[in-house]
Amino acid sequence: MTIEKKLLGTNPIGGDAANVADVFSTHVYTGTGAYNHHIDNGIDLYGEGGLVWIKNRGSSINHCLFDSARGSGGTEDRRLFTNSTSGDVTGACDWSGFKGSGLGFLLNGNGSSDRVNQSGQDYVSWAFRKAPKFFTCLTYTGSGSARSIAHDLGAAPAFIMVKRTSSSAGWAIYHKDNGSAKYMLMDTGAALTETTDYTAAGDHWNGTTPSDTTFSLGGHYEVNYLNNEYVAYLFADNSAEDLDDQMIKCGSVTGNSSATQDINLGWEAQYVLYKSTSASHGGWYIWDSMRGFLGGANNGDGHPIYTNQSSAEFNNDDAGLLPTGFQVADSFNTNGQTYIYMAIRAPMMVEPESATEVFAVSLNESDPDTVFPVDFTISSKTTSQPNYVFTRLTGIGKYIETDTSDAEASTGLTSGYDKLGIGLINWYGAAGTNVVNWMFKRAKGFFDVVAYSGNSVAGHEISHSLGVEPEMIWAKCRSSGGSSYYWQVYHSAVGDTHTMRLNENQKPKPLSMFNNITTTSFRLDNWANTNESGETYIAYLFATLAGVSKVGSYTGNGSSQTLDCGFASGARFVLIKRTDATGDWYIWDTARGIVAGNDPHLSLNTTAAEVTTVDSIDPHNSGFIVNQDSVGVTDLNQTNQTYVFYAIA
Repeated sequence: MTIEKKLLGTNPIGGDAANVADVFSTHVYTGTGAYNHHIDNGIDLYGEGGLVWIKNRGSSINHCLFDSARGSGGTEDRRLFTNSTSGDVTGACDWSGFKGSGLGFLLNGNGSSDRVNQSGQDYVSWAFRKAPKFFTCLTYTGSGSARSIAHDLGAAPAFIMVKRTSSSAGWAIYHKDNGSAKYMLMDTGAALTETTDYTAAGDHWNGTTPSDTTFSLGGHYEVNYLNNEYVAYLFADNSAEDLDDQMIKCGSVTGNSSATQDINLGWEAQYVLYKSTSASHGGWYIWDSMRGFLGGANNGDGHPIYTNQSSAEFNNDDAGLLPTGFQVADSFNTNGQTYIYMAIRAPMMVEPESATEVFAVSLNESDPDTVFPVDFTISSKTTSQPNYVFTRLTGIGKYIETDTSDAEASTGLTSGYDKLGIGLINWYGAAGTNVVNWMFKRAKGFFDVVAYSGNSVAGHEISHSLGVEPEMIWAKCRSSGGSSYYWQVYHSAVGDTHTMRLNENQKPKPLSMFNNITTTSFRLDNWANTNESGETYIAYLFATLAGVSKVGSYTGNGSSQTLDCGFASGARFVLIKRTDATGDWYIWDTARGIVAGNDPHLSLNTTAAEVTTVDSIDPHNSGFIVNQDSVGVTDLNQTNQTYVFYAIA
């Protein structure tokens, strides 16, 4: 069963879900204060039901939770706060309800408190759609005595949040790894509590493990007080499902006091709720990949939010993403201490139907926009300037230059990856003149990004989510620079016995750095450039996808030749490198011009201004045409000389 065709079977509580992106969304937005502000997060909440959880990112404003079980919409704006014991709070807060004829939810501008659409304020929203073996929500009236509650999750709940809505009470939490005789409270940072009073009034979960049809309650007032109203949010654990079918996992980890610890889920996470069971550490943490849940811990640019506090998000480096899960730093890895988590998978990599879904190029735009979230950008200037690489996984304002071997650096000029997640804010701020941006989205069969740590062990296996064998890999050490940390490039036409350097024009060198390249992983030898212990790295993986992209090679014929990439309307982006001798990493694009005449080109390995006086390539519907230019500037088609290329439709 392929990931992009995956179904979870007959859905007792809504339509089938083919992808995590159909049932969960982290959507960041800026408030407008206006009516009918539509937040289109791609989730059908109106038709299927679910939960929206909103937090102001920059101010001490309550977490606001809205759900279909209590009713979403109308003038009441009924909301709950995970940082408070308050029951249902009503009164205007800008909430209008789930979008009735579309995806996502609606906001208005009539809020007086707990506002979720205040003009100029930045917000994060987490949406959980009702779906089998993922999430459901329900309400019930307390009985005051032990009982079972029927549910439609389609699996035994692994994580349950219960809140009394008719009056104040704590947020009672069940986690499968804590067991049914223990509970926690989400509105506090308190440790796990064991039930000592097994009378009806003292017990939360009735000492009974939930089943795939019911969960049990004692008579404790926080979960089942007589004639009081409650809401329950139930989350599944997919550990027993096939790996391709998994969307959510609930588990625990024991600290070992090492600098970092990897939590292996079998897939990359996009959202993690994390809590120590024996100490507060400030409380319950939420990380997500839209706001900064980056490539490995200790990178200094995470943005967690406490569920039990109204405080704004803050910066720390306690956790980060891995291709197979997530990583926690030593502050969340105390020896012998237990931590529980709920993790949601990153959206499954899906093959794009067209290149415009995953690639865009902009020229002279101060705030370039795209129709997709940008995961990777090469940003340059047509005048003499460095070529900057920005990557969502490595954080806001962090960059690497393709023309040097320098380590990753930071700039205050780039801030767009964490705002709307669409496009980016230009690295020159408002000065968009002469700026070109090549922007990529991760997608199955097209492009992927992997952040990893070196270990100096030959055969170090790095997992990826490309779904096919990468035909080109760029790797760079982020934490160190200099002669031992050049950009390293694998290209299938050159083979794994030689590598190239993106920051140089040299021909391939006889070094084996990448090997055993498969549809799920690649291996590294013990070179410092790609695999030194204690260093952090980033790798960019490219592949051929029919009608979208082409990784290829050719031999020059001394005049002109057409390179058929299988495209219908020609190439918008072309990268070419000579391999039998020295030659720059030349780039052309249609924003600056791929025409039947002189075509401007830039070079990734230099800071030189674009050259506009050479006719090196011409357009062709199937791909592009290479010419041997008369003045020998690019030398793209010399007789019997060899070249590699990468093109995007």
